[in-house]
Amino acid sequence: MTNAWLIPFSWLYGAGVWMRNTLFDKGVLRSQSFNIPVIAVGNLAVGGTGKTPHVEHLVRLLRDNWRIAILSRGYKRRTKGFVLASTTSTAADIGDEPRQLKSKFGNITIAVDADRCHGIRKLMKDSRTRATQVIILDDAFQHRYVKPGLSIVLIEYGRLYGDMLLPAGRLREPMSNLRRADIIVVTKCPDILSEEEKASARDKIKRYAEKPVFFSRMVYQDLEPVFCGDSRPLDSISAHTNVLLVTGIAHAEPLADEIRKHTTEIRHLAYGDHHDFSATDISNINTAFAALPTPRMLITTEKDASRLSSIKGLTDEVRQAAWQLPIHTDITNQDQFDQMVTNYLNTTRNISST
Repeated sequence: MTNAWLIPFSWLYGAGVWMRNTLFDKGVLRSQSFNIPVIAVGNLAVGGTGKTPHVEHLVRLLRDNWRIAILSRGYKRRTKGFVLASTTSTAADIGDEPRQLKSKFGNITIAVDADRCHGIRKLMKDSRTRATQVIILDDAFQHRYVKPGLSIVLIEYGRLYGDMLLPAGRLREPMSNLRRADIIVVTKCPDILSEEEKASARDKIKRYAEKPVFFSRMVYQDLEPVFCGDSRPLDSISAHTNVLLVTGIAHAEPLADEIRKHTTEIRHLAYGDHHDFSATDISNINTAFAALPTPRMLITTEKDASRLSSIKGLTDEVRQAAWQLPIHTDITNQDQFDQMVTNYLNTTRNISST
């Protein structure tokens, strides 16, 4: 939704973005290249485009043949500088999304550093990580001090046809800057997307950049326990189940709609993106859950679970009934997308070996 009264501030913001990018384009501000393959995954808008599921796709694609490191800034962490994640790292240590990735891929190197150039140098020099063969930069399209070898930019399907720059809209930079991308992925597409709708989206993007365009949709997986237990199918939720949905993400309505396919008995506690749950929030969650009739369960996102799992104060009853709902990304023409990524890495490997 556009806030019309903020449009003049968006003009000022846009002027600042244009000036900064011009300084990089002219070489006044310098982008640094590294002697290691770097894949950047980013977006044009703030929040909610599905970066983490797409990073996870890259990990699954590459982990058998490449030693991967993921470098993020670690948004809202309470630490400073470079931090190398361990299996005991909390969201407060490294941020919720890196914590989510580490919990899924414990054997993958994950680090955080607001200064991506410094973070890459640390990964290349640290005895624990210098065997890294490829670095994936999470949320780095605007971090132009690093020049990636492959830049993948995500655009949410619902934002292709009208949005404005911050603060009136949600765009960090204008659509014209898609020219810096190597691959564009239109995310969060409807489950059924016609060829005519794809063509219309490609035509929209073509006005700004002649780049390969892919389409992806989010696919919900089996429910996973936040604390203990075994996974269970999403369709194991019956129409009589009372669900306390707890979210701290940018766009929670698609998740709520998915749960409504199984039960309409939902109470939703919705918090802001990357919400830092306070003692009061935890008390409210306990109270809201206790007020639900049985059978009941708590459902949250993987990102929220990465924060809730390390917070004290949830009752045993809540902990035993707490589930997270993972999301995978389904990319149209996935083989072609995967081939473009591996071709880049193989070409880089061949060049470095000569």
